[in-house]
Amino acid sequence: MCGLCGVLGGAEHWAEGRAGDGLAQPASLRPRAERLRRVGIANAVLTHFSLTLGDWQGAHYLLSNRTGRREIVDDLAHLWLAAERMIGRACDPLDPTLIDQLEREG
Repeated sequence: MCGLCGVLGGAEHWAEGRAGDGLAQPASLRPRAERLRRVGIANAVLTHFSLTLGDWQGAHYLLSNRTGRREIVDDLAHLWLAAERMIGRACDPLDPTLIDQLEREG
């Protein structure tokens, strides 16, 4: 990210917090490892919508579907809106049916 984009980007979203910010995350993780951990957790849910999330340059996320469509997502707050645009329907990560399925899968 260029310096200007960093300045214009504003404050970091709360979901992007670092260990030691009062969030329940292992303090031993470095920022990069924390970010990749969040990507892994998001992918556990996104897989059920045939989507994949990846880190993009440590500043954004890259959301992809199976046909190769991609969208850059600035932060986790915008992830679910982008996922809904990509699949063309509601994408509720807190849907009780989805949560039950995730719990069964471990």
